[in-house]
Amino acid sequence: MKFEKAMRKKAKLRLALTGPSGAGKTYSALVICKSMGGKTAVIDTEKGSASLYSNEFDFDVLELDPPFSPERFIEAIAAAEAAGYDNLVIDSISHEWGGVGGCLDDLDTIAKTKFKGNTHAAWSALTPRHRKFLDSILRVNCHVVATMRSKTETAQQEGSKKVVKLGMKSEQRDGVEYEFTTVLDINHETHTATASKDRTGLFSNVDYTVIDDSVGKKLVDWLNDGRTKAEIDLAHFVLVAEKSQSFDSLKSAWAEAYRSLRDTPEQAKAQEIYEARKSELLPTEEAE
Repeated sequence: MKFEKAMRKKAKLRLALTGPSGAGKTYSALVICKSMGGKTAVIDTEKGSASLYSNEFDFDVLELDPPFSPERFIEAIAAAEAAGYDNLVIDSISHEWGGVGGCLDDLDTIAKTKFKGNTHAAWSALTPRHRKFLDSILRVNCHVVATMRSKTETAQQEGSKKVVKLGMKSEQRDGVEYEFTTVLDINHETHTATASKDRTGLFSNVDYTVIDDSVGKKLVDWLNDGRTKAEIDLAHFVLVAEKSQSFDSLKSAWAEAYRSLRDTPEQAKAQEIYEARKSELLPTEEAE
């Protein structure tokens, strides 16, 4: 194991859009993907609702029917990656949690059949399946825009019969928002969005965001404002080469860099740096 200088890499989008039914989550997802460019696929769990916008947007759709198990979502995500799509809309991931055949639907069945009705023990079997579903979203090699239904969360005041509204809560497992780069909550009345989480800094300092073509373009610019893997590998090799105090350490670093940079434009630059540093570390006759 070794630590290396942190460098920002080019990234893939992991965006969540939340809101109640009718807020415009599907439409907003398609607007964002269109403005990002490339081929878009939609995993539609909403009985063909995405296809209602096929006259405005160019995309392919997979209409996913129940059961909405984590494994079926994982299979659909893998199929989108294998087909080479640039953008993937998952509309919606709430079904994986609370839909027919989803995690909560499976919980009682698993508890009764495997754990003698012990719901707590059933989570030990269900949580790894849900975790694999989230990992498939994080690891897929395309931009992901996932929608989540939300509803008003209420609670009864202590010492009173009065019920108060606490705000909107997404219909997914608690903490799922931490898996995404940005979470935009869409207002049902205005169809504008506010950021409840935003690592990009593009939306967190404004009162609300109108979901239009500018959103996708801003996200693409932010995502691409980093280095490719080859550029990062070259930069690491430059740092190691400069610090190398012996030819053996330089040679070892060069062997690793050569493997990672093979057939890239950065390979020639790394070769040049290696030869220059080699001549400094070895006597002239040995360098030759």
